[in-house]
Amino acid sequence: MKSKTWLIALSIFLLLVVWQLVTWLGSFPTFIIPSPAQVGIRFGQAIMDGSLLRNTVVTLLEVLLGLALGISVATVLGYLLARSVRLERFLSPYIVASQSIPIVAIAPLLVIWFGPGLSSKVLVCALIVFFPVLVNTVVGVRSVPEDLRDLMRSLQATRWQTLKNLELPAALPVFLGGLRIGATLAVIGAVVGEFVGAKSGLGFLVNVGRGVYDTALVFVAVFTLIAMALILYGLVALIEKRLLKWQQRPEDEA
Repeated sequence: MKSKTWLIALSIFLLLVVWQLVTWLGSFPTFIIPSPAQVGIRFGQAIMDGSLLRNTVVTLLEVLLGLALGISVATVLGYLLARSVRLERFLSPYIVASQSIPIVAIAPLLVIWFGPGLSSKVLVCALIVFFPVLVNTVVGVRSVPEDLRDLMRSLQATRWQTLKNLELPAALPVFLGGLRIGATLAVIGAVVGEFVGAKSGLGFLVNVGRGVYDTALVFVAVFTLIAMALILYGLVALIEKRLLKWQQRPEDEA
């Protein structure tokens, strides 16, 4: 664990050094590439005036609600598709079609239909989370060995007992893999929705900084979004580690 921490710290340090050298050697103006120190100062200003915290809370709320909605619908529908081939054949064209359209093309429609408030941003997040979680749920449920299903039937297990004691534990590793992807994609969905139309949020903050050539503010908002995605990813990884402790190898804990 200590070696991982040192590697992360070293990579961040090297990034800052390279960044600083680029600004020194290139002699770029602040509105093109601000230095790390200038971004740090702007970060402090955004914290002091409350704009960073206020907009971060808005984006985080959109992300969490979008995750909850997308995961709930994708999990239920994914299980039904995995258990019914006919239902999968019936709905597959619509599901694939919904994912073939770029989210940036759907987001303006959602803003028009549901307004520029919270609802449209949550729906954008849910849509972008939906597909990876759905696919992983289907793959996870179908990965259950058929002989184990036969064993549960021979024991006269109910549908609920089969789901609880066999299908959920077997599908959990694959499902959590999809959840990792969904947690990071939800942040992208929130920003896309805020770019289209919003009066608050980190995406709105990026638009404000871009409009007034405050590139340091754009960097502040982008780094905050990265931190948010990393935290969500880390939380899912922690949940995965707890739930799948029986799968861990000795070298994974080092």
